[in-house]
Amino acid sequence: MLQDIVLAEPRGFCAGVDRAIEIVERALHKFGAPIYVRHEIVHNTYVVNDLKAKGAIFIEELDDVPPGATLVFSAHGVSKAIQMEAQARGFQIFDATCPLVTKVHVEVAKLHKEGYEFIMIGHKGHPEVEGTMGQLTSGIHLVEDVADVAHVAPTQTTKLALVTQTTLSMDDAAAISAAVLARFPEVRSPKQQDICYATQNRQDAVKLLSTQVDIVIVVGSPTSSNSNRLREVAQKLGTDSYMVDSADELQPQWFEGKIQVGLTAGASAPEILVRQVIDRIKALGAVSVRTLDGIQETVKFPLPKGLKTDVSFP
Repeated sequence: MLQDIVLAEPRGFCAGVDRAIEIVERALHKFGAPIYVRHEIVHNTYVVNDLKAKGAIFIEELDDVPPGATLVFSAHGVSKAIQMEAQARGFQIFDATCPLVTKVHVEVAKLHKEGYEFIMIGHKGHPEVEGTMGQLTSGIHLVEDVADVAHVAPTQTTKLALVTQTTLSMDDAAAISAAVLARFPEVRSPKQQDICYATQNRQDAVKLLSTQVDIVIVVGSPTSSNSNRLREVAQKLGTDSYMVDSADELQPQWFEGKIQVGLTAGASAPEILVRQVIDRIKALGAVSVRTLDGIQETVKFPLPKGLKTDVSFP
């Protein structure tokens, strides 16, 4: 029967998500509702619905933003074309792109000027990938897995650089990177790997957690890349794993014959959802909760100009 709930450390919000949510909340506080946000500010249903209730309107097309409105770009980043169109329309813009995604954009722009083409490891259709690939009009080639590497056709190979979506599986990205290097030995790798510190830390924590429990529950929305990767990491280590958007999605049969339950949350999932999941698992029979030792994250990113610390902000 169920005994312990074991919490991964770290879990939940990262600095980029904290910053993005705060940008929307500060914009609402300073300018009043509505504030328009291009794409979900972060990939979490609870967070998006909470901000909607406060007056944020989430859109995909700039045609849906009225003249003179305040617009926030999501944490995933946007293409150059979207940036330029938004500026041309005269919106008041606040960019909530995670600074670690912006780092990749800056690297792409810098090396492009030096004549480089790019191979990007990432998931087709993900907004971060669309934003990074959209920094250029050509010369950036997407690979999603090792098999894709064989089909990449850059126009030259003497100046070829590798970039990565920040929320990938570290193990998968390493395998794809190795395949790229094997085919293009002169490829330039990032000075610092593009997979972000929070993604690394949460995957490392799940690897540790998975060895000590009978089942892993990941709190995260289906659209969240990093949350999906956490579930996959546990599953690949042979531990039954499930991802839930809320406590309501937990299925009692998952826990039949299980004693130790591991629990973590993606970088866009708030702690309140973790607490609700804990309460639900306790209702199913778990009697204790403990937290594994793990890295204490202290990273904090500055806010954009115009939304700096305001003593009247709640």
